[in-house]
Amino acid sequence: MNEKFPCQLYLISPLETGGDFPNQLRAALSAAPVAAFQFRVKGLDQHQAADLAAPLQEICAEFETAFIVNDDVALAKRLKADGLHLGQGDMPLTQARAMLGDDVQIGVTCHDSRHLAMEAGEAGADYVAFGAFYPTQTKIVTHTADIEVLKKWSLIMEVPCVAIGGINLDNAGPLVAAGADFIAVSAAVWNDPKGADNAVKQFAELFAQ
Repeated sequence: MNEKFPCQLYLISPLETGGDFPNQLRAALSAAPVAAFQFRVKGLDQHQAADLAAPLQEICAEFETAFIVNDDVALAKRLKADGLHLGQGDMPLTQARAMLGDDVQIGVTCHDSRHLAMEAGEAGADYVAFGAFYPTQTKIVTHTADIEVLKKWSLIMEVPCVAIGGINLDNAGPLVAAGADFIAVSAAVWNDPKGADNAVKQFAELFAQ
């Protein structure tokens, strides 16, 4: 069995990242270590997206949190982002790797499929993402994943896995116990009535158990 490190938090941005959001991000990253932050916006041209991303990328760098761009290879290259996340309908991983180089972390959505995950790993993915594990309002769910996929993956594969989809403080525990290397959350942090920093602290406490 592979040696397992403590689970880590992988934050995904809300669709609106202007206004006061940089302050929310700073508060979240100040509360406890966060492994990665994914910049996920839709319907903006690259210039608009880059303008929104710049202050968030600086905050991530300050806290040594990897700044990951969702879907957009050109934007990731323009920003010199730490990483890129690809969906199954996006540019092939090998093509993205050729454009971005070996130093950029590239993760791939694999839904509920170990087969897709193995293909991604063989193509050089730095991590694979399984989900959705629970109902979510963040995006339309077309695939649901069973917790068994995490257990089996973590037992036999070295490529880290991310659990995503409707995860909050009440339901994350079983995913951590099943072997998820990262827990990806969005609404559970940004919509916390006590603030994003409160949610991040509680996730850190959960991972430390």
